[in-house]
Amino acid sequence: MLSEVLQGTEPGGFVIIRDSVYYSGRPLLKYYINCALKRGEAVHVLGFEVPEHDFSAKLDSSCLNLFHFHNAYSDPLGWTRQSLFTVKHFSATDITKLLQETQHAKASVLVIDSLSFVVRHHDPVAVCQELQKLRKAGSSVRMIFGLLHMDLHQQGVMGALSHLASTVISVTPVNNARYAVANTTHRKKSGKVMQKEEFFSLTEDLTLSIETKPNQFGNVQTDLHIESEVDPVSNLTFNLRLSEVEREAKEKVALPFVFSEKKKSALLRQGQGSGRVMYEPDANDDFDEEDPDDDLDV
Repeated sequence: MLSEVLQGTEPGGFVIIRDSVYYSGRPLLKYYINCALKRGEAVHVLGFEVPEHDFSAKLDSSCLNLFHFHNAYSDPLGWTRQSLFTVKHFSATDITKLLQETQHAKASVLVIDSLSFVVRHHDPVAVCQELQKLRKAGSSVRMIFGLLHMDLHQQGVMGALSHLASTVISVTPVNNARYAVANTTHRKKSGKVMQKEEFFSLTEDLTLSIETKPNQFGNVQTDLHIESEVDPVSNLTFNLRLSEVEREAKEKVALPFVFSEKKKSALLRQGQGSGRVMYEPDANDDFDEEDPDDDLDV
């Protein structure tokens, strides 16, 4: 599913790559940028966390004319007024205007590096609203990619942004530094949700290699982040399991309130007379037919 992210035909796609301090999702983000450039699509990067020369390294040099880096790294908060674009300009109106300044025949791919920086300086609700407006921008934005650091935000913020996205890719490391695990969740406009776990590696020249099963790694030791099944009754001082003899004896025991066929037929058989309840009041009964409730203290 990792290789199919850019092949979506639905406009307004929003892809979030979630990473952590243990494994960076930026190489995978650069891989998608490189693929978009090779497809002839213009890519606009809102760079807050790394400079342009670090971000554009290893990208296809023959397609760099389609690569546009909007430098918010030098002055992200606009304190020295060195950057034309700052985090304060993160709005659908300003970003759309920024994209339209460069004319392209095709819709552009917008990359936000990173959403974590934006969320730290804006209300998360406002960020979600602006992202939703960008998705509806029509021909100006075809896809949006955002990098989100999982270990910097609370679950509520992570959940709100992830719910807004059409595709969420969570990357985590494995024991061998060469490979990583990507858990991808893709939600189509029809409402259908697809999930897949893949093991991948990225070379320095941004070549992606995908493995679908851990046993295909050969000698590579991987941490699947799946705990082995533990027997919960293995260390008990008493036995909760039954042997075959005990199980057979248990099945032969008649359960209470379960009637045998002989008892059922005896109870259902009609007698010669019908049963009636006869009551004869004795001398101690104080019963007044004119006032049946006389014995009640009312």
